[in-house]
Amino acid sequence: MVAEVMAELAGLEDSKIREVNARHGDDHGVNLGKLRALAKRLKTQQDLACRLWDTDETAARLLAILICRPRAFERDELDVMLREARASKVHDWFVTYVVKKNPYAEELRLAWLVDPDPVVASAGWALTTERVAKKPESLDLPRLLDVIETEMKDAPGRLQWAMNHCLAQIGIEHAEHRARAIDIGERLEVLKDYPTSPGCTSPFAPTWISEMVRRAP
Repeated sequence: MVAEVMAELAGLEDSKIREVNARHGDDHGVNLGKLRALAKRLKTQQDLACRLWDTDETAARLLAILICRPRAFERDELDVMLREARASKVHDWFVTYVVKKNPYAEELRLAWLVDPDPVVASAGWALTTERVAKKPESLDLPRLLDVIETEMKDAPGRLQWAMNHCLAQIGIEHAEHRARAIDIGERLEVLKDYPTSPGCTSPFAPTWISEMVRRAP
């Protein structure tokens, strides 16, 4: 079954898509719409998902994420898998579609936030951003802003992006902290000059916060 799926993924390979993905740190050339269609056809298959993950191929791992059972993984399995997730899309999908739906998500959030590996730490920040938006109870938002203010400017790429997202989310969701979040963004100028396509919102936190608040009903 693994060989059949890998052959089908190879048949979906498109050199132009691979070239575009390479600019974003992803080493695969499969159209994500077609990948999702394949996942829909295969349905949930935990054993196949684990075997596809073990191939170390990016497209196969993305497919594995879509057909796995997120709650079936133990805490240590998730920790190992996150550290194995090299490609940015695999990392993002793994946190979004697997870890967030797992009972160990909060435990891992706390552990990953202080991990010395900045890519692992970025996953902790992504989970924290989810908490800021949906379950802010017990979060120390002023403390999070303190850490962002101190560390975001010099943080490596993925970690900086995740911290910036958290900063914006705090400003969007929590009016009492909005002015400080905007002030931090304006002073640090992180992603201020990030190229943004027409019709898309800039990831520069002050702009992002203002736009999302403006759109709110």
